Amino acid sequence: MVYRNKTYVAFDGDNDIRYYNLMKAWRQRDNTTFNFYDAHDINTARDSSIEESIKRQLRVRMANSKVFVLLIGDKTRFLHKFVKWEIETAKRLKLPIICVNLNNSRVKDNLCPAALNDTLAIFVPFEKKIVQYALENWSSSHETYLKQGKNSHYYYKNSVYDSI
Repeated sequence: MVYRNKTYVAFDGDNDIRYYNLMKAWRQRDNTTFNFYDAHDINTARDSSIEESIKRQLRVRMANSKVFVLLIGDKTRFLHKFVKWEIETAKRLKLPIICVNLNNSRVKDNLCPAALNDTLAIFVPFEKKIVQYALENWSSSHETYLKQGKNSHYYYKNSVYDSI
């Protein structure tokens, strides 16, 4: 049995990698509590020449993940080759999905990929404290909602933002 303790982060590698790198920087700062175990640290040797080879490596990373984070930028909804596949794989694995809006929206908006329609997910803006809160809390809520058969989009109330 695989021990799932990683965070899988999906994003538009051409346009939004700086946000992923910023998340890693948040993790590395000594004076912050932000932390996540990055699934991309697994099998870092790559054969990027063949799509199936890349997907095989991504499947290993996702199999070791306890949560799926999607960074949603201006063009993410148009990425069908990998991002759509990653979303569908996360859904199949029943991973808790945290959607991080790079435009700082707190809710699902028109930038969201169609693959997330009718999918249980939480939406948060790209801010360190709320992303950390979601990483720490969404998994248990996700499990409860799954048992109830829910597949809606969620967001945190203003009181959560005020408390953090």
